[in-house]
Amino acid sequence: MEYRRFQDTIVLRIDRGEEICEALKEMAFKEKICLAEVSALGAVNDFTVGVFKTGEKKYYANHFEGDHEIVSLTGTISTMNGDYYSHLHMSAGNEKGEVYGGHLNRALVSATCEMVVRVINGRVERAFDEDIGLNLFHFL
Repeated sequence: MEYRRFQDTIVLRIDRGEEICEALKEMAFKEKICLAEVSALGAVNDFTVGVFKTGEKKYYANHFEGDHEIVSLTGTISTMNGDYYSHLHMSAGNEKGEVYGGHLNRALVSATCEMVVRVINGRVERAFDEDIGLNLFHFL
């Protein structure tokens, strides 16, 4: 992983074999990021995304292997109980153009991942919402 900061924007390259969520977290700790918007594209060959079934208040994960292009990776960085918290969604397509996506649990880069992180001057905490079953934005 390598990155450069340009005022409130960080341009990040995540390299082959690196895990996207771990690399983002490492960079966020180094840069002391509490609130940001994330977007990326690239290629992965091993990833897990999930879907939250609201009626059950439970995530279901789907694992994919093989060459996939990241069609979209978007999300946020915030905090929960003062600690780093990311919420990312990713969709990736295979050689047939079939696209799979959902809440990003993990993804291994197969070629590169080009990420832009726009740091927001502020802080938004997360708090667990019993009714929904998720950690939602909690504005202080």
